[in-house]
Amino acid sequence: MSETVLDVRGLSCPLPVLKANRVLRDLPEGARLRVLATDRASVSDFQVFCRETGHALVSFADENGVFAFTIKRRAQG
Repeated sequence: MSETVLDVRGLSCPLPVLKANRVLRDLPEGARLRVLATDRASVSDFQVFCRETGHALVSFADENGVFAFTIKRRAQG
């Protein structure tokens, strides 16, 4: 399955999570969203977001100050 990319570099909390949530709502179950962010707060924000919503945080990387998150959309239900 292909991966959707959301570039929220330069945006501050809570915008990266809010924009990711909006995109995830429109994706099919099991789809992956890759989020690129520069706000350091997004590291903990996305961990909490995934824990609270049931989406899976598949991977996280710090790529020279750009935080890359891969989130798998949860199943409906």
